[in-house]
Amino acid sequence: QVQLVESGGGLVQAGGSLRLSCAASGSDDSLSAMGWFRQAPGKKQREPVASITSTGTTNYVESVKGRFTISRDNTKSTVYLQMNSLKPEDTAVYYCYSYRYIIWGQGTQVTVSS
Repeated sequence: QVQLVESGGGLVQAGGSLRLSCAASGSDDSLSAMGWFRQAPGKKQREPVASITSTGTTNYVESVKGRFTISRDNTKSTVYLQMNSLKPEDTAVYYCYSYRYIIWGQGTQVTVSS
């Protein structure tokens, strides 16, 4: 059974940086396409933030372009989200998602203070 575990969230001041990690366990194959989503306080739906294919093609929501970078290390079955120049509006619970296995991680809280 494949499981995704996020880490790296926390409290940071505006303008600061955080790096999120999403480690997969229980998978013998490539993770294929992976994504990061976030759910802001008071919002009912999760917003897609970034995605990466098995070959490294990336996509970003407009609001994070130039600030966030998604990457992967297939040897470690891990996907990362480097977040720079953080803004208070980036505050949310961040989730990683496997498009292949259609599963979510448990989420990690990111709080950006002004």
